[in-house]
Amino acid sequence: MSKPTIFTISAAWDEEASVWSGHCDDIPAAADAPTLDELLNKITVMALDLLPDNHPDVDPTSLFLQITALREAETAAA
Repeated sequence: MSKPTIFTISAAWDEEASVWSGHCDDIPAAADAPTLDELLNKITVMALDLLPDNHPDVDPTSLFLQITALREAETAAA
């Protein structure tokens, strides 16, 4: 296995649309999904598809995606 290549997906919760919106500038890719798992799945497919054109030197088996998620904290109901 090659040295791991890690790309970060920046995700934020869109309360109005009830979806996670995420993007990765390194690939480049962007998507929306109702869950973080679904967002990761969508961007993984895009990343593997776009990788040869944007990063021909990166071995797809060494690709790792990391999600940084941002959501406003809510107070728990008593």
